[in-house]
Amino acid sequence: MEQQQNAIQSSGVENHALQQVDTKTQKQKELEAASGSTKEQLVELFKGITTKDTSDATAHNFLLRVVQPGLAGLMDGSVSTLAPIFATVFATHVAFTAFLVGMASATGAGISMAFSEALSDDGQLTGRGSPVIRGTITGLMTFLGGALHTLPFLIPQVQTALYVAYVVVAVELILISAIRHRYFGTSWWLSIVQVVGSGILVFAAALIFGNA
Repeated sequence: MEQQQNAIQSSGVENHALQQVDTKTQKQKELEAASGSTKEQLVELFKGITTKDTSDATAHNFLLRVVQPGLAGLMDGSVSTLAPIFATVFATHVAFTAFLVGMASATGAGISMAFSEALSDDGQLTGRGSPVIRGTITGLMTFLGGALHTLPFLIPQVQTALYVAYVVVAVELILISAIRHRYFGTSWWLSIVQVVGSGILVFAAALIFGNA
């Protein structure tokens, strides 16, 4: 009886040890697969830039994993930061103050959008790829969209800075419309009306609060 009990205990210990080894091996395989998957995704992203066939799987992945998060970030950065920047100019008439507010807004929006995109979807169910890659793309494009029309306010003359900023904003909105037209099939006029319309609404908010 004692020999049987010892044999059973020994067998149980061995099974437990084997399970631990299997668990570690499985975790190691998952980490390696995740690493390889990220590398493969990066390769696919670079291929997608030059692929013209939208029905191709690589082009589809490029659309989901780069264009969509990048466009969301560019739109948020270009539009949402208009109100605090221009409201500051209209209220203070100091270009450099508007520059500081604009850079702070662009930085904060970039960080917020990066985490929002990365934490909203791990990519396993939707096939949208690595959340780190998507979050980085969204955050950078958000910062870029907010920073571009902030840079003109390094010009000391307020009126000159405003005119330059207006041109930059117009270029940004046209670029967003072009991306929507190129990758999502949205008609030029509809895209321009939608994008410019949102910009006008935010700019109206800037006028209201800046002249309050």
